[in-house]
Amino acid sequence: MKKIGVLTSGGDSPGMNAAIRAVVRKAIFHEMEVYGIKNGFQGLMEGNIENMDLGSVGDIIQRGGTILFSARSEEFKTEAGQQRAIEQLKKFGIEGLIVIGGDGSFRGAQKLTDKGFPCIGVPGTIDNDISGTDFTIGFDTSLNTIIQAVDKIRDTATSHERTYIIEVMGRDAGDLALWAGLAGGAESILIPEKKEDFSGILDRLKRGHDRGKKHSIILLAEGVGSGFDYGDRIEKETKLETRVTVLGYIQRGGSPSATDRVLASRLGARAVELLMNEQGGRMVGIQQNILVDHAFDEVFTKDHSINEEMYQLSKELSI
Repeated sequence: MKKIGVLTSGGDSPGMNAAIRAVVRKAIFHEMEVYGIKNGFQGLMEGNIENMDLGSVGDIIQRGGTILFSARSEEFKTEAGQQRAIEQLKKFGIEGLIVIGGDGSFRGAQKLTDKGFPCIGVPGTIDNDISGTDFTIGFDTSLNTIIQAVDKIRDTATSHERTYIIEVMGRDAGDLALWAGLAGGAESILIPEKKEDFSGILDRLKRGHDRGKKHSIILLAEGVGSGFDYGDRIEKETKLETRVTVLGYIQRGGSPSATDRVLASRLGARAVELLMNEQGGRMVGIQQNILVDHAFDEVFTKDHSINEEMYQLSKELSI
């Protein structure tokens, strides 16, 4: 394989640029040509493709977001859209493709693999919701962004003796809320994987108040519900002054942590190695600090699960 392409798709995450850099430099080291595809699968269909050299990825390892940009494409989900993409791949002589993104991006990569164009997926999403890997690119950076916010909000909560609900990203996965809640000493952690009875939240707040605790922090994953709805109900039931902070897209931005830069570099380089070995339809990941790869079909059929031990520990430490 002499020519490969790389694109980023779906929501951006800190560390995507580090992964792009690793793909480009690893490939050039092995005397391969690399083409950057801008705006994801939409850009692929439109032929928004350019050759990349060493200078193309200079000074990007520390930058958040993605220099290749990202876009969602409904057209690519159609047979006609996929054929347009294949025509562009043939036009540029691209023999293999590396797709950096999440589950939806990998499903697009699988479609191209099924049509004869081998694709390798690199997991880039702050939600850490991809099975087959312990961590995804961007999770660690986002987690630290949340922790910084929690620490600042705790200062205000202490000063004003209030309960604060902090709503974080995680529509279907609670890893950000769980890890941030444990690291930030939250009294309650509400995640989609665990349907906690509302009375349990109230009991913990009341126990803390009865022993003289003047403030509380609650971490809420967006998939559980609206932080404002929970705040209204808590204030009504407990008479404790409650405020809500929705962190929103601040969680996606910022310079990637050292952990994410290293992870992205390792996964990007490994993806190139798989294409060099003429493999396709696979995702690279990391498990117990060892690089692994799994067939897309295996990734799609297994649900990501939370760390049950950590969840139980968070309960025990929040008494």
